[in-house]
Amino acid sequence: MSEKSAATQTALESGSTGKASVPVRAAEPKDLVERFNKVYDQIASRAFNIFENDGIFGHDLENWVKAETELFHPVHVNVTQVDGRVKVEAEVPGFEPKDLEVTLEPQRLIISGKSETKEESKQNEMVYTEQCSNEIFRAIALPAEVDASKAAATLKNGVLELEVPKSAKATAARVEVKVS
Repeated sequence: MSEKSAATQTALESGSTGKASVPVRAAEPKDLVERFNKVYDQIASRAFNIFENDGIFGHDLENWVKAETELFHPVHVNVTQVDGRVKVEAEVPGFEPKDLEVTLEPQRLIISGKSETKEESKQNEMVYTEQCSNEIFRAIALPAEVDASKAAATLKNGVLELEVPKSAKATAARVEVKVS
């Protein structure tokens, strides 16, 4: 892996605190491009379906925003900097560590996840089935460059907490130009 990416950290369940660790994965440029293309295609397809149903021209942006809100639920975040660390808290209710993918770049955090539930109940000869799917995706620009290899993420009561130290800042230096 390159110097600016991070190692994958394993998810561990910690019983006493009620917090579960969430794996933080290194960002590979090819993976990100593929993911953004997939998301774009999903939204474009749904926006076109909305247009086909309405048949009204000139509402492209409205259809796009409606498609986004139908496909992805908002992830509310709080980003703070304290004592040389960047801390991110994200609300992800209903998700378990196995449902989430947290990808960290030196200046960007991507939180994505998909959760599906299925309930089935039988009463006499009737079978009732209920399915629910929830998908999130959020890319967050970080306020400072961070050392992704030292990230720690935990999930407790539907709140994902990520804490990562800032990376050492590059210092400016004067370079003498010599005649060759």
